[in-house]
Amino acid sequence: MAFSSPAEKEKAMKEMFDRAYVLTFAQKLLAIDSPSGYTHHAIAFLKKEAQTLGYKTALNEKGNLLIYVSGASSEKTIGLSAHTDTLGLMVRSIKESGTLALTTLGGPILPTLDGEYCRIITRSNKVYSGTILSTSPATHVYPDAASVPRDLEHLEVRIDEMVKNKEAVKKLGIANGDIVAIDPKTTVTESGFIKSRFLDDKISVSVLFGVLQYLRKHDVKPNYDCIIMISTYEEVGHGASCMPKEVSELLAVDMGCIGLDLDCTEYDVSICAKDSSGPYDYAMTSHLVKLAQKHDLHYALDIYPFYGSDVSAALRGGNDLRGALIGPGVHASHGMERTHYEALEQTMQLVLAYLCEA
Repeated sequence: MAFSSPAEKEKAMKEMFDRAYVLTFAQKLLAIDSPSGYTHHAIAFLKKEAQTLGYKTALNEKGNLLIYVSGASSEKTIGLSAHTDTLGLMVRSIKESGTLALTTLGGPILPTLDGEYCRIITRSNKVYSGTILSTSPATHVYPDAASVPRDLEHLEVRIDEMVKNKEAVKKLGIANGDIVAIDPKTTVTESGFIKSRFLDDKISVSVLFGVLQYLRKHDVKPNYDCIIMISTYEEVGHGASCMPKEVSELLAVDMGCIGLDLDCTEYDVSICAKDSSGPYDYAMTSHLVKLAQKHDLHYALDIYPFYGSDVSAALRGGNDLRGALIGPGVHASHGMERTHYEALEQTMQLVLAYLCEA
């Protein structure tokens, strides 16, 4: 049922979310390879979990997951989004030496990939392990081992199979266009830090599922009907470009930026006023700031100069809606990322307030 009074809402807001559920869920999701274009395993996991929590689900044609949350009123429908697609790589070509040339899926910081373990996934569902290395990988052999650029022309995959030439690689079933998934190296520390590649944006998906679990556990309904979209092509620019027509406002939950003159830290919920696509809806953003202040949340209001979100994609896709962007502060985005559970807690509280307060 819906909150019966402001006092009941305030009491519920102060109750802790299920930390063990959120962190366990995040680790399971981060362990599923899902670079843009190869997200079906992650979506299947999320669909099953949403249904286990008791929510109705659907998939649109591009593979985005829709989760339906009944509200106290059907006067309008609000939307939330987070994306489960991640950065990744694809086989550009097989070299005569038996190593793999690469092309990017999204925008990983390429120098951070030198030395990373990876998985090559063929279209016949065979999976081979490998390592991403510089083309000058040995300091005892190559005079430019430390100085060669770490870019697509100088990074390649060494496959963990007995292959010495191109033909041997082809016999394994590896081909141009195969997915190369990067090992996320997920670690949760006793001090509450979550270290992993692809916290952008699987940690925000975990935030939304933490809220879904909270709503079900406490038998709480949002003020209005809600559709949560888990998108699958955000990292390449068109994740939420097609929203359900009934959605009139969209809150994207994506990582908050840290660095330069930004106020956000790894312990905050970030509220974005503007990114590279332009300003977010002024009234929605102001309302989120007021909610954060009302509940004494640790928040930052910032501008992201090199950023786009599911809201950006939805507006460019011609959807008639207004949108805003929040998310937990994540350090070292598109590299070896890190956040703290406190940021997740602050973000979950702000999402809950947005759903359940006028």
